[in-house]
Amino acid sequence: MDKNNKIFVNDLGLCSYKKAWEIQENLLGQIIDQKLENRKNKNPLDTNNYILFVEHNPVITMGKSGDNKNLITNKKHLEELQIEYFKTNRGGDITFHGPGQIVVYPILDLENFFTDIHKYLRLLEETVILTIKEFNLNSARSLGETGVWIDPETKYARKICSIGVKASRWVTMHGFALNVNTDLDYFNHIVPCGIKGKKVTSIKNELKKEISIDKVKVIIKKNFEKLFNAKLEGNNHFIS
Repeated sequence: MDKNNKIFVNDLGLCSYKKAWEIQENLLGQIIDQKLENRKNKNPLDTNNYILFVEHNPVITMGKSGDNKNLITNKKHLEELQIEYFKTNRGGDITFHGPGQIVVYPILDLENFFTDIHKYLRLLEETVILTIKEFNLNSARSLGETGVWIDPETKYARKICSIGVKASRWVTMHGFALNVNTDLDYFNHIVPCGIKGKKVTSIKNELKKEISIDKVKVIIKKNFEKLFNAKLEGNNHFIS
């Protein structure tokens, strides 16, 4: 396995959206600076890759292509409910992050893997599909809608994982959010991902029981390694 396929893992635990965003931006900047330095000095490509796991405090985020009409509750009410709101630089529309939801932020130099954003998104989806399958839940893609769904081609379609990414010079940030034990009532304040008439769900909601967050993380890591032909390693040195 190529050494550039090594991915350093850091679990931020419960962390504010702003703090996690700053960490991502910092890591992305470090990788891009290293790439530019390598090319300037005609050195071989040698850049780090990272993946962050986090549970956020309640927050609603709007992607750069999002529609403000998909925020149903006004911002004053969100403040009263102690739900933060951020406009972000990721793709996609509006979504919610909060406790009980595993958010995964890969900060990868795709030149260490493949240079294909479409393939990258499909592999993120496949990581989640394989993970959910280990809980005897069948999930799938929905045509034209990035993310992972339960019963996507039926009137009972419900989204279990949202995906929104950004890439600069083939370096990624943002990622996916898998509802594990998430309080789904929070989604009543938005039109999730701007898709009207479809519900959201969680592993807990589907199985009618609480699920171990740590167990799900282990399975995600295993599937991520397999699909990206990578080696995930623990690493905390970049967190201040």
